[in-house]
Amino acid sequence: MNTPAQPESPSPLLARLLPLAALLIGNAALAMGPWFVRMADTGPVATGFWRIGLALPVLALLALANGQQLHGLPRRTVLAVMAGGVFFGLDIASWHIGIGMTRLANATLFGNAGSLVLMVWGFIAWRRLPRGQEWPALAAALIGAAVLMGRSFEISPRTLMGDLFCLTAGMLYAGYLLILQDARKGLGSWSLLTWSCLGSVPVLLIIALLRNEAIMPTSWTPVIGLAISSQLIGQGMLVYALRHFSPLVIGIALLCQPAVAAMAGWISFGEVLTGVDLLGIALVGSALVLAKVTPRGARGARAKAD
Repeated sequence: MNTPAQPESPSPLLARLLPLAALLIGNAALAMGPWFVRMADTGPVATGFWRIGLALPVLALLALANGQQLHGLPRRTVLAVMAGGVFFGLDIASWHIGIGMTRLANATLFGNAGSLVLMVWGFIAWRRLPRGQEWPALAAALIGAAVLMGRSFEISPRTLMGDLFCLTAGMLYAGYLLILQDARKGLGSWSLLTWSCLGSVPVLLIIALLRNEAIMPTSWTPVIGLAISSQLIGQGMLVYALRHFSPLVIGIALLCQPAVAAMAGWISFGEVLTGVDLLGIALVGSALVLAKVTPRGARGARAKAD
């Protein structure tokens, strides 16, 4: 009697390619977030509300499907995660406002500045000066930011304000990660995202209402695309890929985000980057890579993409 055929395990090549594909797709999906924000006919903060709100039920289902606890958690843990969610909501609000006021590549770079902020916080927490490759990381970040902001001021003070909003978003995202540092040890990724999003949704809605923004979209395509690209595909792919790559590879992969955003800005909005802009992007991108490979003790926490 013939025995049933056993399912074949993935080939070694496929097993290596899947995490790499997830890493690249996740970063590309996150980089398209600013494009969806620009295309939405709701206000920028209201777009962030839909980004989180539409993804929230899916995140909860993913948590349950993976056996991650959503109820019966210690009250202190829930409050900490929701407080982190408030920071995340403020981060999204500031970033989305800035996206409409600067170039897409700048918005993506400064929105990912949280890893550098965490590295500086690590120096303060550990009460020591930078060492080794930490010095060039800080220098590259400061010079690159100065170049990009200087170019923004040459173009328009309004563009400079957009850079500042996006940089503020990066700092708020660092605060979000620091608040959740302890909670992350006892909660699964999907459970953590679900509870933090519950803290973000009311913050975004209140800010959008205070700004008298249009809340209900006429076209649902951009806000649904944003929820899928940024919250589900982008975050989901990165959660999967983080287990398979070193911090150096993760940091280098971040460099594809401003490249994709710059291409989207050029195609859709005619945003042309000069050689000076590319130099600034390269410096800040290099700083992000160096920040990602800095020993964990020097950073105090590990940042992930916005």
